Amino acid sequence: MPHVACRILNLDGIVGLSHHYAGLSQGNLASTRHGGRRSNPRAAALQGLEKMALVHDLGGLQGVLPPHQTPRLDVLRQLGFSGTPEHVLAACARTAPQLLRQVSSASAMWTANAATVSSSALCQDGRVHITPANLSTHFHRALETPFTSRVLQRIFPSSHFIHHPALPATPEYADEGAANHCSLQGMHGLPGFSIFVYGDAAGSAHHGGFPARQSLKASQAIARQHGLDPEHTIFLQQRPEAIAAGAFHNDVVATSEGHFCLHHQQAFIEAPEVWERIKERFEGQGSPLCVVSVSSTRLPLDTAIQSYLFNSQLIAPAADAALKMIVPSDCVEEPLTRAYVQELQDDPTIPIDQIIPVDLHQSMRNGGGPACLRLRVPLSAEELATTHQGILFTPALHQALRNWIERHYREQLDAADLADPALYTEICTALDELTQILQLPCLYDFQRT
Repeated sequence: MPHVACRILNLDGIVGLSHHYAGLSQGNLASTRHGGRRSNPRAAALQGLEKMALVHDLGGLQGVLPPHQTPRLDVLRQLGFSGTPEHVLAACARTAPQLLRQVSSASAMWTANAATVSSSALCQDGRVHITPANLSTHFHRALETPFTSRVLQRIFPSSHFIHHPALPATPEYADEGAANHCSLQGMHGLPGFSIFVYGDAAGSAHHGGFPARQSLKASQAIARQHGLDPEHTIFLQQRPEAIAAGAFHNDVVATSEGHFCLHHQQAFIEAPEVWERIKERFEGQGSPLCVVSVSSTRLPLDTAIQSYLFNSQLIAPAADAALKMIVPSDCVEEPLTRAYVQELQDDPTIPIDQIIPVDLHQSMRNGGGPACLRLRVPLSAEELATTHQGILFTPALHQALRNWIERHYREQLDAADLADPALYTEICTALDELTQILQLPCLYDFQRT
């Protein structure tokens, strides 16, 4: 197959109108620490939108994914609640308040967990393959899979794309998407590597009381689904101590783009040997590889996780160009990571020429940094041309979404507000308008009835 250069479409989830802090995510220290606090959905959505605008302005290819409809009244009815929306919400709030928080979660905003996407350059049939994540580790996240699958099929409708069903939602095949998948790309369009990172071979282990969310069997199954070349596919295991320290996904301790990877020394088991093998293969095809392993002495693991340095987003404005690195503002507020970020920018051997802090405090309090908010979709020019154009970021779309957010989002939200039937009506009204903005009619169930 001829080598075809591709660009990365960064698909960011628009933060949902029910964004709140319920502390639902076991193993996610930020989520647990901020559980019960009052949120600001409007600020959260605007912060995410401005990050998208920054990527676009830096020359990156940016798109948006609409939020899921919440609260999930269909799920509550499936679990035995009945009556009007007002009755269902009131009964659930009275008898099962934690369940109401779960079905109202806006966690689909972190689209790094939406799916695993493989480049057509790495798939044997020359098409882009997409598998939505089953997110089986947590109930509130497992609810996302059907709508995620639906919206991805609407956005990528052509024969250039193969949409697979999610894996069986069992611990043995636990799959949390691209947050556990690193991609490396050779220079000048040469094929790179798919690196699947798993927490446990069986998918049922706990480390420090926290679940290993990605199983080896799930990663292997996705590689088979996508028809990936075994010579360009690597499986790496997370270190148990990283999971125990709060690295619930690999993207909390590693980030990559093009021929560059930055990871913490304690991210992977047997990492040096694997990286040497990958480096030899890259050099064999005349393409350099830059891998930076940050030692625990230079940056302790708990500091790296608290600051979310490795959840930074790397942007390649053009093929083989120097990278831009979007870091959470928490990185420059913490002295050790601030010093290390400056070292990265000053080091001439590292292909990063600009590091930009962004304010994502609303998302960060639930454990989601810049990389959590986006799904990487590698596309050739031909594949991009068949993508639904209404979700591609432009200055006009930026302004339309900003106006939409300011009209419809609440400035504050407590857990008690989730039972307010007015909130449910507000969400449906806003989502109906959003589908017009994004040119995605009849996307939500309430629009089909």
